[in-house]
Amino acid sequence: MEKEKYKVLLVEDDTNFGQVLKNYLELNDFVVELARDGILGLAAFRREKFDICLLDVMMPNMDGFTLAEEIRNVDPEVPLFFLSAKSMKEDILTGYKLGADDYITKPFDSEVLLLKIKAVLKRNQELQEKQHSQIEFNIGSYHFNSKLRTLAINGNSQTLSPKENELLLMLCEYKNDLLPRDAALKRIWGSDTYFNGRSMDVYIAKLRKYLKEDSSVEIVNIHGNGFRLVVPE
Repeated sequence: MEKEKYKVLLVEDDTNFGQVLKNYLELNDFVVELARDGILGLAAFRREKFDICLLDVMMPNMDGFTLAEEIRNVDPEVPLFFLSAKSMKEDILTGYKLGADDYITKPFDSEVLLLKIKAVLKRNQELQEKQHSQIEFNIGSYHFNSKLRTLAINGNSQTLSPKENELLLMLCEYKNDLLPRDAALKRIWGSDTYFNGRSMDVYIAKLRKYLKEDSSVEIVNIHGNGFRLVVPE
């Protein structure tokens, strides 16, 4: 089975440079979306799920630093590189304070950039695999096996759909804490559109129905922010 390619959001207003870099990354098996300014870049990020973002700093309509803040509001975890001609210490520090994984000054060696991208993506994949190392959870009187996609109570077991399973798994990972709405939508549905949000609400309602036999377990809606799986310790 062919491995799914990583998706890159490249936001760069220099037409020639942006196209050359896009072509180079595509030759190295990445899928690249090229946006010409910060506003278009933000629209693309809200529309699709990306594995890494490469942002120019000096751009019309919305600069890279502002764009990075907006991206971090949607997804605090997505890897983010600044690619900039601005090499002053203050600019570099600003980039890192905004949560950048790297700040690369132009001109740069494309092969070095490629190696840095691969290193960050490998690190993130290993972290995600570690996060998913726990596959079984006790939810009050329920036992949830995310590998088998089963939710059992009092000897009765129900098989969950893939999306039900992934959503309950995320709720368990954030047990008694806030599961951000955007994070769930991006990971499970691929983007945080209005229609995907309505779809997720339907799945939350289904999970509440499945968990109703234990009154101590509750999925609480934190209005505008996300959900919280409340389980007695």
